[in-house]
Amino acid sequence: MRVAGIGFRKDAPLDSLRAVLTAVEAIGGKADALASLPEKAADPLLQALAAERGLPLIPAPVRGIATPTQSPRIQSMHGTGSVGEATALAVAGPGAKITVARTCARDGMATCAMAETKDPTA
Repeated sequence: MRVAGIGFRKDAPLDSLRAVLTAVEAIGGKADALASLPEKAADPLLQALAAERGLPLIPAPVRGIATPTQSPRIQSMHGTGSVGEATALAVAGPGAKITVARTCARDGMATCAMAETKDPTA
């Protein structure tokens, strides 16, 4: 299972979310699901992206999840180094590994990462 985790600023345009997801999928393959923080998963923009792509959108808490990428700002806000990496890992499940590290949109308004697990039940 491949999960794309997305983090974004509240003023991010939908085009930034689309672009960063497209960039991550170009490297890691098509996502089977999208993941984000619970409060972000409720955002109409992210819901629109999930609907466009026909993907389930799964909220995931991230505090305490270790990530390869570390942002001091995100660590202080969410208790993890990368929202995209942490949500992708959380939703992909046990044994998941980051296959595409945090990638930033050109405008810096959104990030995305991909995690994958071989577990078909995840």
